[in-house]
Amino acid sequence: MADLVQGRFRRLGFGLAILTFAVDQIIKAVIVQGIDLPGRGGIELLPIFRLLWVENHGISMGFLTAGSAMDRWLLVAMTGAIAAAVIFWLWRERNKADACALGLVLGGAFGNIADRVRLGYVADFLDLHFGDWHPFLVFNVADAAITIGVLLLVLRALFARAPAAASEDLHA
Repeated sequence: MADLVQGRFRRLGFGLAILTFAVDQIIKAVIVQGIDLPGRGGIELLPIFRLLWVENHGISMGFLTAGSAMDRWLLVAMTGAIAAAVIFWLWRERNKADACALGLVLGGAFGNIADRVRLGYVADFLDLHFGDWHPFLVFNVADAAITIGVLLLVLRALFARAPAAASEDLHA
C-alpha cells in the first residue's frame, strides 16, 4: 500500500514539474515573441508591477555570473546536478506536500536550464516594486516556482514535523 501511495505522490510531483515547465516556457514565448518585450524593454502594468526585460547570465541575486561560454555550461551542469538530486528526492518522497514542492522546484529548474541552453541566459521579466523599493530582483515563472517550492519545504521542515519523530529523538 505504501508503494502505491508513494507512486501516486511521485506522479503528482513529476506532473507538477511538467506543468510548471510548460507554463514557464509558454509565458516566456508570449513575452518574447508575442509582445516583443526584448525590443520594448519594459511595460508598466500597475503602479507596483511591470514587465521588464532582463537577460540573467548568473544565478540567484547575480551570483556566479557566466562571463564565458565555459561558465555558461558550468552553470548548466551545476543546475542539472541539482535537478538530478531533486529527481532522486522526489522519486523517494512519501509526503504529498513535499512531492508537490519538489515538483515546483524541478519544473522551475528545468525552465531556467532550458533558457540557459537555448539562449545563453535566463529570461527574466516580472518586476514587483513599490516606488523605488524592489523587494525582489526581476524574476520569471520558473524562479517563482522554485522559490515557492523551497519555502514550502522549509515551512514543512520547521512546523510540520510529526510529534512521534520528536519524541523518538529524545529516547535515542
